[in-house]
Amino acid sequence: MKSKLALLSGVTLALAFANPSAAQIKEIGKAEGQLTIVAWPGYIERGETDKKFDWVTKFEQASGCKVNVKTANTSDEMVALMNEGGFDLVTASGDASLRLVAGKRVQPINISLIKSWGTVDDRLKKAPWHTVDGVHYGVPYMWGPNVLMYSTKVFKDPPKSWKVVFEEMALPDGKPNKGRVQAYDGPIHIADAALYLMTHKPDLGIKSPYELNEAQYKASLELLRAQRKLVGRYWHDAFIQIDDFKNEGVVASGSWPFQVNLLKSQNQPIASSIPDEGVTGWADTTMMHVDSRNPNCSYMWIEHSLASNLQSDLSAWFGANPAVPAACTDGRGMQTKEGCSTNGFDNFSKVRFWTTPTTKCATQDDKCVPYYRWVSDYIGVIGGR
Repeated sequence: MKSKLALLSGVTLALAFANPSAAQIKEIGKAEGQLTIVAWPGYIERGETDKKFDWVTKFEQASGCKVNVKTANTSDEMVALMNEGGFDLVTASGDASLRLVAGKRVQPINISLIKSWGTVDDRLKKAPWHTVDGVHYGVPYMWGPNVLMYSTKVFKDPPKSWKVVFEEMALPDGKPNKGRVQAYDGPIHIADAALYLMTHKPDLGIKSPYELNEAQYKASLELLRAQRKLVGRYWHDAFIQIDDFKNEGVVASGSWPFQVNLLKSQNQPIASSIPDEGVTGWADTTMMHVDSRNPNCSYMWIEHSLASNLQSDLSAWFGANPAVPAACTDGRGMQTKEGCSTNGFDNFSKVRFWTTPTTKCATQDDKCVPYYRWVSDYIGVIGGR
């Protein structure tokens, strides 16, 4: 799958972003009858996983648009699927969204057609991962942190450092962590290593985990090669990770709040923490394919996605934060102000959001290692090279 990616250097990205085009649709017409969305697991629910969470059925009934979902487990998979075509929308994270814009796989969004645009969090409206030269290429959907998920049977107190998954050590139960921890199966995990080194090797001078010069990048890869000896499985499928924590003896890993919440709902001894080194995170954007065959249904879904009751329920379900702040407090859904605070709503500025690494980077004099090398080198790390 990764071989199909359009891996763009910083120069190519800059050229691709030049002269952004205008939105292709001027008004919303008659529903085409369907649309297909590439989405993260748990993002587009119709009550099949849990009957309480269904924001698709009523939309289909009201709009006449049948919603089809293709689940993707990594940003690279999303980019590959959008490159292949045949999809209308994608819920893209920041490490995919700019690649999709630069690759001309998504079209500008006419925000004048989005009646609920004014309800979107002001911190997200012009976010650089979906806005290029003032042009919006998507509408914010959800954001949150990559947490450290752990077994409360092993850790009586929340682990305060990512050290438990990066360095060989005995865990609080007296057993080694080797074979009992996991890491994310995606090149963006290099940023997690860089974030760890920002605290533990400050002499490297890392300012951003996505802007690494050659020395910083080499140190991050060395840490990941050491981690390779500890990891029992590199995860990308949320449900496989859930099974690993339940049945395969895994006790600690970077994860999404989605897995934490599902395991807790099954009365599993699971909790999560935000370690002292901080966290990376994701701010996801609904983007429309440049060749969408169902643009009217797509705009209808985008408007529907900003309803505060949907945003509230998705926030409660996924353990993340809504793109519409009112969803935390207006009582239209399951989320509460306290729940949003627990999910980190007030810590927006502390999350290092996923973004696409390029050679052009302010913190390292435009001498950063670009994403195409992250991809090839991380494949090597996983393969033991």
